[in-house]
Amino acid sequence: MTNYALIMLAAGIGIPVLAAMNAGLGQLIGSPMAAGVVLFAVAFSAAVLVYILIGPRSLSLVTSAPRHLLLAGLLVAFYVLSITHVAPHFGIGNAVFFVLLGQLFSAAAIDHFGLFGAQISPLTLTRAAGVSVMALGVWITQMA
Repeated sequence: MTNYALIMLAAGIGIPVLAAMNAGLGQLIGSPMAAGVVLFAVAFSAAVLVYILIGPRSLSLVTSAPRHLLLAGLLVAFYVLSITHVAPHFGIGNAVFFVLLGQLFSAAAIDHFGLFGAQISPLTLTRAAGVSVMALGVWITQMA
């Protein structure tokens, strides 16, 4: 469990760094969309390298996967392209604040209903209070 928490902490630290770096690249080259293309080319190369190093598994099962699961790639593209475009105008902190707010609400809904095969974890009053406190905490950091 600790390893999972540390991996996700690192991923969380990386999100605003990714936003700032890609927004900077987009401004430098004059195109947030071109910066997105560069980011995805580097990310694709890294994913292929990790795939090869860990030991290739059959990709043939992808053809039998429900099509809606493949739309996750569109959500990644939307996130990267939108934050690359919005962050220089809105600020990294503000952009990430709203991303975190959206993540809190969608994660609670996904867990509550067990969407996309997620483990069901009902949204109790205590969990709803926790999500609210987290959202309030993120908002307070932006207002300070």
